[in-house]
Amino acid sequence: MTETVSLRVNGAAVDVAAPASTPLLYVLRNDLGLRGTRFGCGEGTCGSCTVLVEGRAVTACNTPLEAVAGGSVETVEGLADGDAPHPLVAAIVAEQAGQCGYCLTGILMRAKALLDETPHPDRPQIAAALDGNLCRCGAHDRIIRAVERAAGGGEP
Repeated sequence: MTETVSLRVNGAAVDVAAPASTPLLYVLRNDLGLRGTRFGCGEGTCGSCTVLVEGRAVTACNTPLEAVAGGSVETVEGLADGDAPHPLVAAIVAEQAGQCGYCLTGILMRAKALLDETPHPDRPQIAAALDGNLCRCGAHDRIIRAVERAAGGGEP
């Protein structure tokens, strides 16, 4: 049964007409046109679909729409603010941490959740936070350096 669910996505109020059990990932991509959040495994184990719900990193592929009703969701598109890239995006570019880029949107969102909670994490904290996000290209070290840079702990 289709319901109308209200929520905030990247700061904007939206109403979505969909069954309550629809995965948040499908709503973001298909109903709202936010294609930055990626489908990976469909089971919540690869992390490519990571978004922030009330500031907490969650996998959108296995989060039903009803779980975010009335709440706030932030996607990778929310990191774009005018002409200046978010510090995480700038650091990913500076460290050349993106290979194919498929996993990066989920990694960026999980890293944002970490930096919002712990503004100056050490390397083990960053590695632990990103542990649930898979990158098959092997760019893990560069990704960790990029998060360090965004946190102010890396080279400018």
